[in-house]
Amino acid sequence: MRNARMELFMTFSILMCLGVVMIYSSSGIYALEVMHNSSHFLTRHLMFLGIGTALMLGVMLMDYRLLRKWARPIMVVVIVLLVLVLVPGIGKISSGARRWFNLGPINFQPSEMAKVGLIIYLADYCARKQGLLRNLWKGFCPALLVMGLLSVLIMKQPDMGNTVLVFLITMTMLFIAGARIKHLVSIFLPAIPLVVLLVLLEPYRIRRVVAFLNPWEDPQGAGFQLSQSQIALGSGGFWGVGLGQSEQKLLYLPAAHTDFIFSIIGEELGFLGALAVIGLFALFIWQVIRILKQIVDPFGYYLIFGFLMMLGIQVVVNFGVSIGALPTKGLPLPFISYGGSALIFNMMAVGLILNISRTQDLGSA
Repeated sequence: MRNARMELFMTFSILMCLGVVMIYSSSGIYALEVMHNSSHFLTRHLMFLGIGTALMLGVMLMDYRLLRKWARPIMVVVIVLLVLVLVPGIGKISSGARRWFNLGPINFQPSEMAKVGLIIYLADYCARKQGLLRNLWKGFCPALLVMGLLSVLIMKQPDMGNTVLVFLITMTMLFIAGARIKHLVSIFLPAIPLVVLLVLLEPYRIRRVVAFLNPWEDPQGAGFQLSQSQIALGSGGFWGVGLGQSEQKLLYLPAAHTDFIFSIIGEELGFLGALAVIGLFALFIWQVIRILKQIVDPFGYYLIFGFLMMLGIQVVVNFGVSIGALPTKGLPLPFISYGGSALIFNMMAVGLILNISRTQDLGSA
């Protein structure tokens, strides 16, 4: 699998380099206007990149199988952090959400750690309980209780995007591990009206859905972000307006360097550039699947599958939101969008994928 690892790492590196370039291009004007320093977000991104690289190398060099005995303690730490971030005076509030710890120059988002911690926990759980997952009470429900607790805590922040992601990761991992389809359906179907209810309870979520259905009905209000995203993508044409020449980043498109960075890519690099980015992510996912198909250790297999779901769903949702195919959700584009916690834990996920592949090669040598 050495060739597969090398190809995966090369694709990952290209995406990371593209992220550095596009973060500076998309955030420079905004940073100059608000922070009086055009390289503010680039400098912070490079700092996060350095931290992520160190942690990625760390998890690549360890024996990933040691994570099995730490799976439950990691989950306990995740739950404690998700509780603490909701405590006034401890968790930081930004844009009406309490999702971060302020650690000096770094804002730490525990929900990003929660996704990785959940995957480690579920990988160990599925490997241990593989023969019991078809049993509703002994195998299926205990995993759902953990997912439910994480979902409630993340939803309290509030963060509906990561709540839905936690749910989908859990459902797909239990499915691939052998859970009964009727049990999965019995959870999935009631979840649909629950999501609808959660949307109806918050006016801003209703506005997002209305804007998704027709952003041009209120282009200066609820549909502003999505309409500006579509303007950016449409303005790029086939070849793009040129790197650094975006007009939508001139304080028109909100979150241009975070959730809507793909729209700036489409504007500056055009249809060809956007298609190339989509192709790179498709190649990345295919390369992970190639590695996954060769893994024989159940714990390693479930780990890689969970990380594949975590990264793949975020990619699809981010693309879908940018083009208006999905309602607006706060999920960044992995490896490219600005966001320290997400970048660091996504890099650690890639490090673990490479680790599992290398360990199996050494074990079979």
